[in-house]
Amino acid sequence: MSDKSARTGILLAIAAYSMWGFAPMYFKLLLSVPAPDILLHRIVWSMLILVVLVLVLGQFAKVKKALLTPKVMKILLISGVLLAGNWLLFIWAINNDHLLDASLGYYINPLLNVALGRIFLGERLRRLQKIAVGMALFGVGIMVVSFGQVPWIALALAGSFGVYGLLRKQVDVDSMPGLFLETLLMMPVAIAYWVWFASPASNMLENDWTLNLTLICAGIVTTAPLLCFTGAARRIMYSTLGFFQYIGPSIMFVLAVFLYHEPLHQERLLTFALVWTGLALFSFDSYRHFQRNRKARKAAMAAGA
Repeated sequence: MSDKSARTGILLAIAAYSMWGFAPMYFKLLLSVPAPDILLHRIVWSMLILVVLVLVLGQFAKVKKALLTPKVMKILLISGVLLAGNWLLFIWAINNDHLLDASLGYYINPLLNVALGRIFLGERLRRLQKIAVGMALFGVGIMVVSFGQVPWIALALAGSFGVYGLLRKQVDVDSMPGLFLETLLMMPVAIAYWVWFASPASNMLENDWTLNLTLICAGIVTTAPLLCFTGAARRIMYSTLGFFQYIGPSIMFVLAVFLYHEPLHQERLLTFALVWTGLALFSFDSYRHFQRNRKARKAAMAAGA
């Protein structure tokens, strides 16, 4: 993996998780619309955007290749179902004042990514990175204990997106064609729901233009961070990618407490401090390792010359 590819992956990861962090502000604009209706609009309008992108950027050949590969399509079907379930629960949590629960889920997710990376991809952590993981685990544990019950929203969000990311990292298809096909596989269910089960809020012939425009923007809110995420997943280590996800829940945490005034307890503040300390250690170690590898490569090239 080249330095340029790794840097691109890091920038894509930061962009993806920042957009996901601010996404609750968008969904709060749709409190009058049921969560399944918002989900169908995410799928439909994302499909239209992706069709244009695939055609304009000349990605149709890659889409065709994936379509003719049964194994790839089976994995994309599973990842598409996981993605739709994650979207639905995330929307419901935000619009039912469970933003801190969603934040907890995405704090847990990087830890799950590390476990999945170790189990399925053979990735290993260095000593300082292990300390960072331990601090983050301890911080998340404080939040779990403070709930007094199994935080099912958080665990479901973490689990569904963790497995989704692992599948997308291993499937042989680029980010945009893959997302296009995932969305295509979800389209029949979305259209059927829109025709037979959707609420009056999804009748775009009767809505005012502001609500319709907000619903259409679901396509942009959906596709932009996912394209960045899947692009990052193919360029950097999965365990490293997981730690960038602290950006998203940290933004959600701030929004929940200071903008939407969800209750803040001492345990949450302690978790916040431990998680970011762990992230700082992990980032420092990753940067130090990156610099050492770059110097070693330059020395090897000089010796060869």
